[in-house]
Amino acid sequence: MKKIQFETKALNDQTLAYAAQELRVNKDFIELNIVEEKKSLLGLNKSYIVEAIVDFNVINDGIEYIKKLLENMEIEAVIEGKQTGERNVLFTIDAKENPILIGKNGKTLEAIQNLLKNYINLYTDEFYIVLIDIGGYKEQRKKQLEILATKTAMEVVKTKVSTRLSKMNAYERRVIHTKLSDWRDVTTISEGEEPNRYIVITPSKK
Repeated sequence: MKKIQFETKALNDQTLAYAAQELRVNKDFIELNIVEEKKSLLGLNKSYIVEAIVDFNVINDGIEYIKKLLENMEIEAVIEGKQTGERNVLFTIDAKENPILIGKNGKTLEAIQNLLKNYINLYTDEFYIVLIDIGGYKEQRKKQLEILATKTAMEVVKTKVSTRLSKMNAYERRVIHTKLSDWRDVTTISEGEEPNRYIVITPSKK
């Protein structure tokens, strides 16, 4: 949870605006709490030690962000979100326009996911891994990648020759790495620069 403490002479819109500027978030997500009230010796002047806390729910506010994004695209959808790990969240979208939201090779889906990831991590101190699945595309893609990883690894074990896969985004590379993490006979390495990073599957050295 992002928060700061500071001293102010009054609690007003200017105080809220200052906190929003320091925390770099929308003021609608800030809650102000008085930690201490300070008075001068004669009691004529007083000030406050204030704690500004970012009141942000990753799941609920993440869903609201997606809703507004799709409203701007004039798309109605069913949106759900859940936490799949300590700092892992998954949002699912289902709409009549699923193919449009997915885009060619999942490019539009990836762009929406990056927007949401940047938005969520702007409001939190802890970095979250944010995934979006639209119409089951991600799950289907994961199965395809796992099959590719297994087939390629078997070929590398057989031929003892390294194989370079096509360029993939971070999520797709993670699927390959995870699928082959328990294999003793092969090693997976990410190479190249974004957005053209790819995985090389190599025989393990013995």
